[in-house]
Amino acid sequence: MTLIDTPPQAPPAPPAEDLRALALRHGLTVSGARPSLPAYVRQLWSRRHFIAAFATARLTAQYSQAKLGQLWQLMTPLLNAAVYYVIFGVIMDVRHGVPDYVPFLLTGVFVWTFTAQSVLAGTRAISGNLGLVRALHFPRASLPIALALQQLQQLAFSLGALAVILCCFGEFPDAGWLLAVPALALQALFNTGLALVMARLAARTPDVSQLMPFVLRTWMYASGVMWSLHHLAGAGRLPDLAVTLLQANPAALYIDLVRLALVDSFTVEQLPPHAWPLAAGWALLAFVGGFVRFWQGEETYGRG
Repeated sequence: MTLIDTPPQAPPAPPAEDLRALALRHGLTVSGARPSLPAYVRQLWSRRHFIAAFATARLTAQYSQAKLGQLWQLMTPLLNAAVYYVIFGVIMDVRHGVPDYVPFLLTGVFVWTFTAQSVLAGTRAISGNLGLVRALHFPRASLPIALALQQLQQLAFSLGALAVILCCFGEFPDAGWLLAVPALALQALFNTGLALVMARLAARTPDVSQLMPFVLRTWMYASGVMWSLHHLAGAGRLPDLAVTLLQANPAALYIDLVRLALVDSFTVEQLPPHAWPLAAGWALLAFVGGFVRFWQGEETYGRG
C-alpha cells in the first residue's frame, strides 16, 4: 500500500473584520482615503505655498519654447480681438450703435479668455499631471486650483497691456476702474469652481476635453463678447425670456461688469437688473459646488 504525502493545509484566513480591527489598532489607514471636508480644507491650506509655486512655474514654462516667450500672453487675446473685429465689426457690422467698439471688444475678449482658459486648464488638471498624482500624496484639488491661479496671474499681466491700449483709444484711468477689482475677483472664484468641476468630469470621462472647445465657442457667442446684449434686447429680435437668460449667464455678467469699470460709454443702464448680486451668487455657487464635487471624488483620481 502506497502512502501519498499531502501538503499541510494553510491555516484559515482571519475574518476581514479582525484584519480591519488589527489595522486600526496599529494606526493603519486606507491608502488614499478621502478625508473629511474640514480636514481636506486644512490640508489644502497647508499646501498653499506649493499651489502658488506650481502656478508660477507653469506660467513661466508655458511659452518657454517660443521665441517671443511671455509676449504670447498678450498677443493671443489681441490676435483673437483683431480677427473678431474684422469678422463681426467690419463684415457683419455689429459695431453699429456700440460706442467705443474697440475698447468694448478688447475688454470682452480679455475677460472671456480668462474664463475659457481656466475651463480648459481644469480639463487637463488630472490627466496632464498623472505622474505627480500617482507618485505623491497630496490633496488633488491643489492642481485645478493652481491652474486657475495660473490663469489669474496671466490675466494680471495682460490687464497692464490692456490698460495701455485703452488709453490709446481715449479710455483713461479714473476711480471707476477700481470696480474691475471686485468683478475680476468674483470671476476668479467662479473660474476656480469651474476648473474643479471640469477636473472631476475629465478624470472620469477623458472625452470631455475634446468636447469643451465646441462648448466654449458656443458659450462665447452667447456671452456678448463681440456684440452688445443690451442692444439685442432693445431690437426685439428675441423673446424677452431669452434675452434675460443671455444677460444673466455668468460669463456675460463678468464681461459687462468689467466693461462698466473700464469703458466710459458702457453705463449701468446696460447691465441686467441685480447684476452684482447675480455675479456674486454665480461665483459662490460655482466655487462651493465645484469644490465639494471634486472632494467627493478624491479617492478615484489617478487610478484605473
